[in-house]
Amino acid sequence: MMKKAIIILLMMSLLPVIGKAQIRGNIGNASPLRKLQLAEMAITNFYVDSVDEQKLAEDAIRGMLEKLDPHSTYTDAKETKAMNEPLQGDFEGIGVQFNMINDTLVVIQPVVNGPSEKVGILAGDRIVNVNDSSIAGVKMARIDIMKRLRGRKGTKVKLGIVRRGVKGTLTFVVTRARIPVHTLNAAYMIRPGVGYVRLESFGMKTHGEFMSAVDSLKKKGMKTLLLDLQDNGGGYLQSAVQIANEFLRNNDMIVYTEGRRSRRQDFRAMGNGRLQDIKVYVLVNELSASAAEIVTGAIQDNDRGTVVGRRTFGKGLVQRPLDLPDGSMIRLTIAHYYTPSGRCIQKPYKKGDLKDYEMDLENRLRHGELIHPDSIHFSDSLKYYTLRRHRVVYGGGGIMPDCFVPLDTTRFTRFHRLLAAKNIIINAYLKYVDANRQALKTQYRSFDAFNKTYGIPQSLLDAIVSEGKKEKIEPKDAAELKTTLPYLSHQLKALVARDLWDMNEYFRVWNEQSDIVNKAVQLAAGK
Repeated sequence: MMKKAIIILLMMSLLPVIGKAQIRGNIGNASPLRKLQLAEMAITNFYVDSVDEQKLAEDAIRGMLEKLDPHSTYTDAKETKAMNEPLQGDFEGIGVQFNMINDTLVVIQPVVNGPSEKVGILAGDRIVNVNDSSIAGVKMARIDIMKRLRGRKGTKVKLGIVRRGVKGTLTFVVTRARIPVHTLNAAYMIRPGVGYVRLESFGMKTHGEFMSAVDSLKKKGMKTLLLDLQDNGGGYLQSAVQIANEFLRNNDMIVYTEGRRSRRQDFRAMGNGRLQDIKVYVLVNELSASAAEIVTGAIQDNDRGTVVGRRTFGKGLVQRPLDLPDGSMIRLTIAHYYTPSGRCIQKPYKKGDLKDYEMDLENRLRHGELIHPDSIHFSDSLKYYTLRRHRVVYGGGGIMPDCFVPLDTTRFTRFHRLLAAKNIIINAYLKYVDANRQALKTQYRSFDAFNKTYGIPQSLLDAIVSEGKKEKIEPKDAAELKTTLPYLSHQLKALVARDLWDMNEYFRVWNEQSDIVNKAVQLAAGK
């Protein structure tokens, strides 16, 4: 009480209610930090209503960072943990992939050799309660369900399971464990001699996953690699450097960073890469960012491979994580990324104008860039040259591909977009697979058999169209419906493959209609 009384007396002496001019004068001579302290003390002690001092401080931090670049951010302890888990390579929990169907958690796949599989939990099981607390039919948020399922390694959780064909509720006690999180989505031989690897992000374990995959593909006769970085939002710089190192010769520049208070730091290849003799095509699009752009830029600028797709996102700002005592974090931009030829990857932005920055991709579509590469005009000041063949490349944000593949907007009909926006497609697929999973697994013992002969039943397509009609979503004419159904069928087949097997099989189906993947396959075949 004495301490608080002293603070109040101090504040009263510093902020006398005798007019704005004197308050301005008292604060004007103070340092910026002192001004923040005075403002916080004033609000805490004199504001008309009670305030949360913790939230007040967090709002002040966010406010400061919002006036800087688009990638300097603050996350509280909970947000920081959720953000770091996918990149760290594992988390602690029960080990299931799941989806929500009618407010009920349905197990899509238990993690192989994970804690749930070991006690007998199966795909299709419904988890209806956790430690005797119901989570089914109570409209519980997904994040709250995950909180109940996750926990420290070695702790136990009691699950109530409802299983098709079994009366009553089954009880399983699962001992939580470390669950691996993979950043490699798919790896397979897409054509004879041509391997395909898709990386979702760049985490702590990405390099190990990648090398394990390419070593396996090399044993199957891989001479050419399609490295798919489409939609890859980036991750750890060091992971990107490790991947790029595998393709480059000794001392080749991979990337360098430089900032106002950060001295230039060069990252070079060490000459021990195991893929120096493999022909490589890098697949990118407008959502390939950060670490994905580092790998792409390194391969392009060193004339090591061919970049196929569309201009990448353009995130070339380096953030340093600053851990705060309560588990929260400031990610502060301290430098820029530069490709080996000297290009800055970062696209232009106005400080504090996050809305305009977030509209960039929509603006690209509106201006025609995603469809017509000639709509992009670079000034001579942005011209650079690759290091071996001295080809012209351009800076100014993102990496322009060597071979441009336009976005085919005719496939993505208005009807399909509206169905997807209302989750009608996903919900229909989940119900279909849930009702037919066992029959499908019995009928299709291998993915190859499934891929050759399986077709989406007309009844599922009809159900989606009918559900859309209930939501007043209908094709504008017969032509739009005819255009929508083949793409929708392919999407559904890929989703069913993912449910019955894994992401690898999803992409084996999906890639057959991908213009960027197919273009790379043609180039690899010399067409």
